[in-house]
Amino acid sequence: MSIDEAQQMVDLWIKTTGVRYFNELTNMTILTEEVGELARVMARKYGEQSFKAGEKDNISEELADILWVLLCLANQTDVNLTQALKDSFEKKTKRDKERHIQNAKLK
Repeated sequence: MSIDEAQQMVDLWIKTTGVRYFNELTNMTILTEEVGELARVMARKYGEQSFKAGEKDNISEELADILWVLLCLANQTDVNLTQALKDSFEKKTKRDKERHIQNAKLK
């Protein structure tokens, strides 16, 4: 599925099953919460913490939750994420064309 299709599918789901979008500020808060949930799993899987009883390694689920809310926010703010991502690639390519290649820390 493309990013455009994902945005459309989320919009359709919200309008048919979800009743309506939460407001933008609520969704921004939910996005922050979801990123925190991913951070918790990452700290346990790749960091020095261990999983507590009942916790699971669900990185894919947490990433999907983040993407879902991000798609909601894009829809609510009339952002075409496909175009935004293309623009971001262009910006980063211009800005970092030589920067990373010349960074001794990355070698």
